[in-house]
Amino acid sequence: MRTVLRRIGSETRYLIAGFPFSIVFFVLAVVGFAAGVGTVVVWIGLPILAGTLMTARGMADVERRRLREILGRPLPRPRYRPAPEHAGVFRRTVNPLTSGQSWLDLLYGVVSLPVAILSFVFAIVWWAGTILGLTYPIYGWAIARMPDNHGLAELLGFGDSAVVEVAFNTAIGVLFAVTLPVVLHGAALVRAGLGRTMLTGVAELHERIDDL
Repeated sequence: MRTVLRRIGSETRYLIAGFPFSIVFFVLAVVGFAAGVGTVVVWIGLPILAGTLMTARGMADVERRRLREILGRPLPRPRYRPAPEHAGVFRRTVNPLTSGQSWLDLLYGVVSLPVAILSFVFAIVWWAGTILGLTYPIYGWAIARMPDNHGLAELLGFGDSAVVEVAFNTAIGVLFAVTLPVVLHGAALVRAGLGRTMLTGVAELHERIDDL
C-alpha cells in the first residue's frame, strides 16, 4: 500500500510539474530556433542556434533526471560530440550544431508539449473527480436542497432526492479513486516513454553496443 501511495505521489508530481516545464521548454526551443534560422544569413544565427541547442541540452538533462524517478532506474546520458581539439573560438561556439542528440533534445522540447498537456489534463480531472466525489457527502446535502437544482443523477433518471444525488456522486468519486492509480501510471508511462526514446534512446543503444 505504501509503495502504491509513493508511486501515485511521484507520478502526480511528474505529470503536474511537467506541464509548466514543457511550456518553458517549448517556448525556448521555438523562439530560439526561429531567431537562429531567421538570422543565419548574417552568421549571427549560427551562435543563436548553438545557444538554443545548449539550452535544450540543459532542459533535457533536467527531464532525464525526472525520468529516473518514473522508470525506477538510472538512465545513461547521451554522448554529445565534442569540439575538435584545436578548434577555434567560432568552431567551438557552433559545435552543438554537429551533434545529432542536440537536435533530438530540441525536437523533444517541441513535440513533448501536446503529450504534457494531455497527461496534465488526465491527472487534474482524475484527482478532481476523486476529491470532489469522495467529499460530496460533506457538502452535497446543501447542493441537493438548492432550488431548481438538477443533478446528474436526476438527469439520468435515478431520481431527484438528496440521498440519491449524494450516493450517486459519491459512487462516481469512488470510481475515480479506484481508477486513479491506473490512469496516472498510464499517463506517466506514455510521457516517460517519449522522453526515454528521444533523450536516452541513442545512449542506451551505445551502451548495448559497448557491452557486446
